[in-house]
Amino acid sequence: MSVFGRLRPLLDTALDRTIVPGYTRIGYRLRRSGWSGDPPPGALRGRTALVTGANRGLGKAIAAGLAGLDATVLLTVRDRENGERARDEIVAESGADVRVEVCDVSDLDAVRTFAADLRTRVSRLDVLIHNAGLLPATRDEAADGHEITLATHVLGPILLTELLAPMLAASDDPRVILMSSGGMYTQSLPVEDPEYRIGRYRGAVAYARTKRMQVAFTPILARRWADRHIRVYSMHPGWADTPGVASSLPGFRAVTGPLLRTLEEGADTAVWLAATSPAPPTGTFWHDRRLRPEHYLPWTRSSDRDRDVLWRYCATAIGLDGVD
Repeated sequence: MSVFGRLRPLLDTALDRTIVPGYTRIGYRLRRSGWSGDPPPGALRGRTALVTGANRGLGKAIAAGLAGLDATVLLTVRDRENGERARDEIVAESGADVRVEVCDVSDLDAVRTFAADLRTRVSRLDVLIHNAGLLPATRDEAADGHEITLATHVLGPILLTELLAPMLAASDDPRVILMSSGGMYTQSLPVEDPEYRIGRYRGAVAYARTKRMQVAFTPILARRWADRHIRVYSMHPGWADTPGVASSLPGFRAVTGPLLRTLEEGADTAVWLAATSPAPPTGTFWHDRRLRPEHYLPWTRSSDRDRDVLWRYCATAIGLDGVD
């Protein structure tokens, strides 16, 4: 191995700790030069993948990446017209089988209705990618009365996966991927206030806290679905130039714009986790195709008890069975 090859892990770690180089296109392009290879053409042929929030931004880029590997893609969106527009663009590029599904994952009743209907039409699901997300300016509640980021990023995805677990179990290699965010590194678990009712509401904090919850719950979900051989991953995309960043964080984009990753670069690890072989270990957290620590700042750490308390709150909110 060359000297550079031996130093590459140190460079990768340094990029991760210094944030700006690691999360921007600089980090992606430096790391990519050391990757052993991409999933081969046709890696997902014969497999079906469902992607939420897939009509634009990272979700659309993930769907396009999966379609480019010959997956059948269920483009799951809130607005059918926007979904059909995205589907047409993806099909024009890949020629893949891309279908539009409609579901608002923040609405738990809508999730239940959607899952029941999908089970009558699709017998097997191989990949489920939870990408739908939002960063609200003010506190809002979903149809069930839960704070909107909690409902969208945590409750809806867990419920949808639970309801589709029989379809995933029919696959010989089922994988579930939660799209988290590097912003979660700034937050601890909101054990005392999961619905963000206390104090001044800040959308960026609500977003990051629920993204922290996704990562904290990943090993719990991996254990819950292990008997069905469902592998569960969470990952963060770095800083990508998404429509959500442009609309919700215009100041951040104005400063970092030239360094932001492309949508394809931000989507890369999600596509890789869906397609790489052999499958990575379940219950793990990823960025740029590498396992990452869940914490960098000591005050973001929570006890196992706190994590379990928050998990039980969420499980009760969506009516999961078999939760202590």
